[in-house]
Amino acid sequence: MSVPDKSIDPRLLCAAKNVFLKKGFEMASLAEICQEAGVTTGALYKRYSGKEELFAEVVSGTIRELEEKVSAIKEIDLSQLTDQEIYDGFFMETEDNIKWLRFLYERKKEVILLIKCASGTRYSNFQYDWSGVTANLIYRYYLEARKRELTTKEISPTEIHILSAAVWTLYYEPFIQDYCWEQIEHHAETIHNFIDWHSVLALRKPGHDS
Repeated sequence: MSVPDKSIDPRLLCAAKNVFLKKGFEMASLAEICQEAGVTTGALYKRYSGKEELFAEVVSGTIRELEEKVSAIKEIDLSQLTDQEIYDGFFMETEDNIKWLRFLYERKKEVILLIKCASGTRYSNFQYDWSGVTANLIYRYYLEARKRELTTKEISPTEIHILSAAVWTLYYEPFIQDYCWEQIEHHAETIHNFIDWHSVLALRKPGHDS
């Protein structure tokens, strides 16, 4: 009995990542991926049903980690937070921006695949869909702030989604522009200075009269 070649999977994924980055999903071919990986198309089809599943596998780790971050935030019981903690939750401090940007930077190739090369895959609308996920988190905090009378401003989920999409554009654009890490660190401060959720949502600082 022949021994399975366990080196094929990582070679395929590495080659797929390189070809998808170079050509995008729609223009990439399985033949080119197999040639770069040094495997046969038969070996590929034993592992993946086709090009779309292969792309999904390449970005699966990053998608899973993003979902885990969202799940952790969803699990927070907002009713147990103080008014100050709700208020502070809307700050986009430079340090927090750096943490997010570092997370994305460490997965730079996968991020670029999702935002630039995913047309034709299940992730074609990744930017819109992900900003919608984070918008739901922001709206949840906003409703809690309204409940506590920290704001009286009315804003719709759709408008929050639009604003969330704008924020994520600020996170994505450095990767599209191929910023080095030093430039990204500087950009983190720019994001902090540019985005002010407290003004947008007319939030009242706890302990201060409206």
